[in-house]
Amino acid sequence: MSLSRRAILTCIAAPAATRPIQVIAHRGEHLECPENTLPAIERAIALGADWVELDVRTTRDGQPVLMHNPTVDATTNGHGAVAELDMAYLSQLDAGAHRPEYAGTRVPSFDQALETLRGKCGLYLDAKQIAAPAIIAHLRRHRMLDRCVVYGGLALHRELRALGHSYLSMPEAVSAGALRSALREFRPKVIAFDRRDFRAEVITVAAAARKGIFVDRLGEDDNESAWREAIRLGATGIQTDHPGRLVAMLRP
Repeated sequence: MSLSRRAILTCIAAPAATRPIQVIAHRGEHLECPENTLPAIERAIALGADWVELDVRTTRDGQPVLMHNPTVDATTNGHGAVAELDMAYLSQLDAGAHRPEYAGTRVPSFDQALETLRGKCGLYLDAKQIAAPAIIAHLRRHRMLDRCVVYGGLALHRELRALGHSYLSMPEAVSAGALRSALREFRPKVIAFDRRDFRAEVITVAAAARKGIFVDRLGEDDNESAWREAIRLGATGIQTDHPGRLVAMLRP
């Protein structure tokens, strides 16, 4: 991959980022800390991650919070679907209930997460359930419009485009044909790839369009051999559950 294409990523990365391959911490540093919490974000930043991937859902009373699953059951001491619960209830839950050393950790609001990230790290936003106007309003409030990419469905990307913020969109590659269509419809800076679509014919489309290539290397693909192979194939960013190890591998 040419340095000029890698430089595209540097332009949208966090201010301190200097490495050509960007490190994306999946749900923060969630192997040590509870996922999608402020400690997980802070630890990922401390380890040198360039981006933190976070999942956002909206409560019944319209407040965006960090939560991967539709319900709070798996990661807190509470019960129920985020969309059916009020913020007052979620704010009292213990997100460290299953990690004794982090007992008392709260479910963060989107605002709290953005304040923790601002000026330190980029946000890879997995928009599980949040409307485009809310995304834009919160990013603007925390001066993070130029430090965020948004992963979501086509309907959300179209809402962002209608509001004049198509540059935030990070569509899934899917296939060469689907990616060409997405590039015609949106103005993304980065394309998302996973194990299924990280193939030469699809990567070539993103590279020819001079787009950043963020690929998930999770599960059995989350190791040094797979990271190096992803870089060889053209990745400009790697999402991992081991941000510290990836940072160390990339260190000159």
